Parts: sequence; structure tokens; C-alpha cells
Amino acid sequence: MRKAKLKLSERILRALTWAAAFLTASVLVFIVGFIFIKGLPYLKPSLFAWNYNSENVSLMPALISTVYMTFLSLLAAVPLGVFSAIFLTEYSKRGNKFVALVRVTAETLSGIPSIVYGLFGMLFFVNFLKWRYSVLAGAFTLSIMILPLILRSTEEAIIAVPDNLREGAFGLGAGRLRTVFKIVLPSAAPGIFAGIILAIGRIAGETAALIYTAGTVAQFSVNPMESARTLSVHMYALSNEGLHTGEGYATAIVLLLLVILINAASAWAAKRIGVKK
Repeated sequence: MRKAKLKLSERILRALTWAAAFLTASVLVFIVGFIFIKGLPYLKPSLFAWNYNSENVSLMPALISTVYMTFLSLLAAVPLGVFSAIFLTEYSKRGNKFVALVRVTAETLSGIPSIVYGLFGMLFFVNFLKWRYSVLAGAFTLSIMILPLILRSTEEAIIAVPDNLREGAFGLGAGRLRTVFKIVLPSAAPGIFAGIILAIGRIAGETAALIYTAGTVAQFSVNPMESARTLSVHMYALSNEGLHTGEGYATAIVLLLLVILINAASAWAAKRIGVKK
């Protein structure tokens, strides 16, 4: 009787697991399919013109600005997040109150709405530092947003590295710094890149924080002190105007493909580092 109940509960749990997986996959397929159906007819050459105007509503300046913004944000957040995680895991004593405080702070920052970051960026970077609406103000605001994500993912990846690897390196006479960079970081690289991939997705899909800091100018400039719009802001602007909704769906397709391409490149780099370690 007991075995029969266990088998029944196992079947129910298995069915629920399959149902949840099917529902998740169905939602993803529906969203992607809906975007492609709505946007594919509007993927025209004029949408990829170098200059934006009211007739072609080109996404090319926004596309380049998205890559530029992502690069600047990661350039500011990744070194700080990775080195902070190294300090918290490899150089701080376990049970340290300061480490616990940093972890609580990082988790708290992860739950703050993006529009709050945007208001902070507008008050501090745009007004106080006199950066105006600029790519640099938007990038620094986004770097603060993704910093907790990179820090926590890097910390978890480093903690997951077995202690016997560290002990073996110490036994061979390697110092702590050499052990961290030659043994620990290469072993934790897949987890670190996973956090960076999630950060890239958040940067590419962010709108509220950038409207308050980077502005909505639809032209690309190499100068980081000038205003620009990313693809997500470009989508918001088109849908808000209501005149080029189809082009907004086409922009969503390009944004989706861009995120997939960046994620694939990051995953490939993580595997290459994993093979060489």
C-alpha cells in the first residue's frame, strides 16, 4: 500500500514537472513567434540605414549605441565585481561581519526597481556631476545595476571551486595571488561568464534607467558625453508614438538576435577558457 502511494506521488510530481517545463517552453515559443510574425514584414533595408529620420526610423544608430553602452557598462562593472568577489571569498575570513554586510547589500541592490536607479543616475551623474544626458551617464547607471549580479555570481562560482585545488597549489609552493589567477579563476570561469551573460541581457533590455540618464537621441556618436538611445529605448519611443509599431516589433527581433549572438559568444569563450585551464 505504501509503495503504491509512493509510485502515485512520483507520477504526480513527474507530471507536474513535465507540465511546468512544457508551459515554460510554450510561453517562450509563443513570445518569440508572436514577435517574429509581427516584425518580420517590417525588416526592410531602410530600417538599417545609417542615419535616422522620421521616414525610415532606422534602428542602426540604436543598435550601435546598444553595443557601445554594453561595452562601457561591462568595462566598469566586471573588474569591480570580480575583484570584489575574489576579496570576499579568498582574502576575507569566513564568518566576517563585513562580508555578510556586503552580501546583504548586494542582494538588496538586486531587488531595487530599475526606475529608481534611473532617478539616482539622473540626480547624481546627469545633474550633480554635470554629465548631462549622455552615454557615459547611462553606462555608469547600468554598471551599478549589474554590479550586484556579477559580484554574487562570481562569488558563488569561486566558492564552488573545490578546496583541494587550492591546497594542491599551496603545496606546490604557489602563493595566494598566483593560485587565484592560475587555478581558481579558470575553474570558476563558466560561472563568471554566466553572470556576465545575465548582466548583458539586463543591459540590453533596460529602458527606464536609460531614459532618465542617456536620453533618447536617435543618432550614434563615439563621444560618450553625448546622448543616444539603445534598442530597447528605440522600441519604447516607436511604440509610444504609435506611428511605427511594426518597426518596433522589427526592432525587437533585432534585439533578440543580438542578445542571442552575444550570449553564444560568451558561452563559447567560457568553454574555450575551460578547455585551456
